[in-house]
Amino acid sequence: MASVDERKPKDNQTDGPIGFAKRAIAWVMGLRPVRVFQHFGVSNGAILAGGMSYQAIFAVFAAIWVGFSIAGLWLTSNPALTASLFDILNQSIPGLIGDEGVIDPDDLLSAGVFGWTGAIALIGLLATALGWLSTTAQAVRTIFRMPQDSTFFVLAKLRELGLGVLFGLALVVSALVSLASTEALGALFNLFGQDDESVGFTITARIVGLLIVLLIDTVTLATLFRVLSRVRIPRRRLIVGALLGAVALGILKILGSLLLGGAGNNPLLATFAVIIGLLIWFNLMSTVTLLAASWIAVGMNDAGISPRSLSTEQVEAEQEAREAAAVRLAAEVELRDAEAARTDAPWYGRLAAGRRVRAAKHRLDELGRRDSLADQSDVPAALPGNGDGATDAGRAGTRAGV
Repeated sequence: MASVDERKPKDNQTDGPIGFAKRAIAWVMGLRPVRVFQHFGVSNGAILAGGMSYQAIFAVFAAIWVGFSIAGLWLTSNPALTASLFDILNQSIPGLIGDEGVIDPDDLLSAGVFGWTGAIALIGLLATALGWLSTTAQAVRTIFRMPQDSTFFVLAKLRELGLGVLFGLALVVSALVSLASTEALGALFNLFGQDDESVGFTITARIVGLLIVLLIDTVTLATLFRVLSRVRIPRRRLIVGALLGAVALGILKILGSLLLGGAGNNPLLATFAVIIGLLIWFNLMSTVTLLAASWIAVGMNDAGISPRSLSTEQVEAEQEAREAAAVRLAAEVELRDAEAARTDAPWYGRLAAGRRVRAAKHRLDELGRRDSLADQSDVPAALPGNGDGATDAGRAGTRAGV
């Protein structure tokens, strides 16, 4: 008894801190943000984001050149709209367009597609932009643990082209809204005796611009997840996930100059500062996009919601398949336990243990035969041993139209 009493305080002292640490670690690992990052890592999100950012460098320049080549004549006659559109693009990609930016606005506005050379270049650049959309869609599907989209190639490219055109139109509409809101703010401030150069006007205009970009990012992410990637996501989860991603992208855009300043200030990277800065920026944006997708995917996994677009019959078939697999697993466990019990049983219990093993084998064989019949007839078989086999078979026959 003395040894037992001496051992109890030691066990309590050891189990206390260790138990608390285990509970704390389990609590942290159970938090949704932690599980989102785990899901992102297990899905090779960093590699997917790297591929997306590499494609984005070529696709963004191609898409901008194609868009301004087609709409350049109209934009040239609307300098205020053009300036507003440049501001929105620069908010999405800091330092992209401007006198000190990557793209000279004069060169962009003078782009054209007249002649065979321009038409061929237009087709090549358009294919580059659509390739990035395809890569991004597959990356999102990978986050949701879905296979490659089996849509016919031509239809998939037409869908990507249509979404690209809609996104370009959304940028133009956003520029118009930003221009109109700026004018309305100017008129409102003038009523109160404030000019357009006041601090209040500048801050208000900046907030309105950020809200417009937030709306664009939310709609873009929602369209990317649901339409382009063809992932079935409930509306509420889609809106929440897209909004969280848009907020994170907005924070990146506000801090964009600080985040990208390191590449330009490094003398070793000065020659490649533009390309490195864009790679960093697109990698950050791609990472945030896939993290937003991971947030939605983890929530859907917790709720048992499949991301695939399934009919009611397919959902019922998958549910029945999962139930059949669970029953078979239970039968295998029962057989293993019965064999272990027979091995450990004394001589007087061998007979009963043998009967238990034979019953478990019979049940497992019966399940195998019924699964084979179900595969041949495509009719879900009744599961034995539940006392309601006839009723289950009748329900299965009714669903199959028998």
